[in-house]
Amino acid sequence: MLRTPPGTPPAPLGFARISGFAAVGFAFLIVAGNVVLVPAGLPRTGSGVEEVEGFFRTHGDLVGLGSAVTPLAWVLATLFGAGAVRVLWRSERDRGEAWALLGFAGLVLQNAVFTGVVAIRLALASTAADGVGAASGLWALHDALFTLNGTFLAVALVGLSLAGLRAGLIRPWHGRWGLVSAALLSCSAVLTPLVIDHDGPLGLLGLVGWLMWVVWIVVYGLVLMRPVPAPRPPTGR
Repeated sequence: MLRTPPGTPPAPLGFARISGFAAVGFAFLIVAGNVVLVPAGLPRTGSGVEEVEGFFRTHGDLVGLGSAVTPLAWVLATLFGAGAVRVLWRSERDRGEAWALLGFAGLVLQNAVFTGVVAIRLALASTAADGVGAASGLWALHDALFTLNGTFLAVALVGLSLAGLRAGLIRPWHGRWGLVSAALLSCSAVLTPLVIDHDGPLGLLGLVGWLMWVVWIVVYGLVLMRPVPAPRPPTGR
C-alpha cells in the first residue's frame, strides 16, 4: 500500500485516475501506430537505403496516418508522469528523495527525442515522394535517435519503478519488471553504433525492452486507477 505520513489525507482520486487512463491510452496509441506501420514493412534499424526509400515512397500516406496519433500519445505520457508524481510526492518528500521526478524527466525527454524520430519519418515520406535522395543521412539519424531514446525510457522506468516500490504503490514483480526493461533499453542505447550498423540479434535488446516497457506502463496505469489506500506510517528510511 502507498505509505504517507500519519494524518495526511490521501491524494485526490480524480487526477490519479485520469493519469492512469492516460497511461493505458498512451500504450494503446503507440502499439496502434506500430500495428499500422510494421505490417506494411517499416524498415528495421540498420536497413539499407534502397529499402528505406522504397517504403517511404510507397507508404507515405500510411506514415502520415501512423504519425497522426503521436502528438496525443506524448500528451498522455506527460499526463501519466504528472499523475504518478502527484501520488508519490508526499512519500518521497518525507524520505527526502525524488525518484518520481527523475522518472517524469525521463518521460518528458523521451517525448522530445521521439518527436525527432517522427519528424524524420515525415521528412523521409515527403522527400521520397518528391524524388529527393535524402534517405541515407536522414535514416541514419532516425536510427541513432530511435536507439538512443532507450536511455530516456530507462530513466523513466528506473525513476518511477523505484519510487513506486519504496512507497509501496506497486508490487515487487512490477518494479523488477521495470528495472529489467530499463537494463535492456540501456544496453541497446550504449550499443547504438553496433545496433545501427549491424543487422543482427543486438536489435532484440531494444525490442524486448520496449515491449516490457509497454506492459509496465499499462500495469502502472491500472494501479493509478485504483482508489488510494489508507495511509500508514513510512518505514525503511
